Amino acid sequence: MKNSPKSIYKFFATGEAITWGLLISALISRALGDLVPHAVTVAGSIHGATFLSYCVVAVLVGLNQRWAIGRIAGAVALAIVPFATVPFDRRLGKQNALEGGWRTETSDDPRDQGFIDRLFRWFIARPVVLVLVIAVALPAIFVFLLFLGPPTEWFD
Repeated sequence: MKNSPKSIYKFFATGEAITWGLLISALISRALGDLVPHAVTVAGSIHGATFLSYCVVAVLVGLNQRWAIGRIAGAVALAIVPFATVPFDRRLGKQNALEGGWRTETSDDPRDQGFIDRLFRWFIARPVVLVLVIAVALPAIFVFLLFLGPPTEWFD
């Protein structure tokens, strides 16, 4: 399945790890004498956008696959650790936690009756609307985080 939860999750988990590598490389470059000016800014922005996208995808896939809230929170939290999304993705694959398609229809499962599940299915059944909402929300979050400044300065 081209746009299955599994393929989308794997794409963003891998992208998140790759952008960690870019950011760490830029930080090393800066430590060695700023060999590539603005590298940290560019790599940090790319990584930040990919990080936020991965978090959204992890939550959407987790809701679709009916992961426990702890597993969803763990998937999001692991994005903070460099390269941790890739082994987590492999573990999910071994546990078949990424198998199946998108849940767009109501089933006999009593969990399908809750507000969050109904809202989730409504958005998944309307991918254009979902992408538009994400396309507005993610940049807004990104701009807000840029306004706050680097994470190292948040608690000064």
